[in-house]
Amino acid sequence: MSTHYRHDVVIIGRGAAGLALALRLPTHYRIAVLSKGDVKQSSTYWAQGGMAAVLHARDSVDAHVDDTLRAGAGLCHRDAVELTVSHSRETVDWLVSLGVDFDLRDDIDQTQSPEYHLAQEGGHSHRRIVHAADRTGGAIGEVLEQRARQADNIDLLPGRIAVDLVIKEGRCKGIYVLDEEKDRVDLFEAGAVVLASGGASKVYLYTSNPDGASGDGIAIAWRAGCRVANLEFNQFHPTCLYHPEAKSFLITEALRGEGAHLLLPNGDRFMPRFDERAELAPRDIVARAIDHEMKRLGADCVYLDISHRDPGFVRQHFPTIYERCLEYGIDITQDRIPVVPAAHYTCGGVMVDSQGRTDVEGLYAIGECSFTGLHGANRMASNSLLECLVYAQVAARHISTQDLQGSIVQSPPPWDESQVTNSDEDVVISHNWHELRRFMWDYVGIVRTNKRLQRALRRAGLLQGEIAEYYSNYKVTNDLLELRNLAMVAELMIRCAIERCESRGLHYTLDYPELLPEPIDTILVPDNYRN
Repeated sequence: MSTHYRHDVVIIGRGAAGLALALRLPTHYRIAVLSKGDVKQSSTYWAQGGMAAVLHARDSVDAHVDDTLRAGAGLCHRDAVELTVSHSRETVDWLVSLGVDFDLRDDIDQTQSPEYHLAQEGGHSHRRIVHAADRTGGAIGEVLEQRARQADNIDLLPGRIAVDLVIKEGRCKGIYVLDEEKDRVDLFEAGAVVLASGGASKVYLYTSNPDGASGDGIAIAWRAGCRVANLEFNQFHPTCLYHPEAKSFLITEALRGEGAHLLLPNGDRFMPRFDERAELAPRDIVARAIDHEMKRLGADCVYLDISHRDPGFVRQHFPTIYERCLEYGIDITQDRIPVVPAAHYTCGGVMVDSQGRTDVEGLYAIGECSFTGLHGANRMASNSLLECLVYAQVAARHISTQDLQGSIVQSPPPWDESQVTNSDEDVVISHNWHELRRFMWDYVGIVRTNKRLQRALRRAGLLQGEIAEYYSNYKVTNDLLELRNLAMVAELMIRCAIERCESRGLHYTLDYPELLPEPIDTILVPDNYRN
């Protein structure tokens, strides 16, 4: 028998966005944070480089805003950029008050006025990346999780997979959720539901993301009647470790910020030929340059080299990368690191306003699954952690003003699985999973063409038909739900890419290599859109 839960707020996702929101809400609210696993299985935990913030006297909010607008290739929404950047110092102070230990400068006396060690990354005109060595996301996530565990009003419930929202009379009333351990779908009724489920980079064959990044929140919101925008902008991180035994290990951009060079197999630098900023150019430029050189030479990878820096400095500032690479026989203080681009960040998502509200009343989206307008056509390094935390704050503030009890008038019905059976054809799921990720990599990757996109759209449509038939006949599982969501988001990404008849930021197509005169967001509207 399924269980019926009641909470004031239900949050889908246990990364920085979801946990920060839970901690920002009033303590008299009953809050459920549902997730596939714990914080270590979120993209937050994998974030190495740090969080962008204006903390130095030589830096300014205006400079950070200008850098973000420039990196976003004309598509950033200035109001979203200014909102996010103006809250950066406040956000750092809040994290420190919770117990996050960011690195301090080791070259000055810290007894009088502590000063953070700030790194520099691509697109930033100043050092403004506050970090905890090279595992900033892990440090933030662990503290947020610890604080959430200590809160009497927050229920952390892992092993829960979101299925679909409950929408009645245009308002979100709750969400159906698969309990993996008990193999049943439960109803979580709530006055507000918040999607903080991360991005969709698992739609690609090669990605830096954890396995759970399957676009769940985007697909769920679309099916509920929410618009999505700019899903053609998928950021490929230029430097993931290339090794047969390494799985999705990111080599942080901060290495390039500290002077690491990108090299061809023969040892020549190549980035100065592509951009005057060389290795510190925005990620889309660096990823395309690497892709171009690999295809030109038929090379399996290029190399990242920081061996010219002091070995002690490298080990101190990049201990995680040093230790992990050493496991594979690569001493980064002496050896070049083999790297390739991999899908890393979903810049588009569910459309929200400045308070995190979606098109459906009572439904919010924050973090990577949302489209705030901050990133534009290309996310600037280390702005994403900041966005998670700032929009958690503004969404919490808005939710706190709502009459959550008054929104629940009549309870939604329980999940009905009386007409389905257990599957005996799970091979269908695994086959379609691999086919989807392969054609997305081949046809909707770093460089695109109309022919490839149309081919991908046909394949996505056929797969969705097969998945819909399977979904209607068999009991849901995590693998089936993730495949269903990935296929849906893949189609949305392809449709957005087809609509953009230009090359801008992360979307580069051989058929339209030039920019259009006016930057315009790509907005898709579902058939059940109510506004």
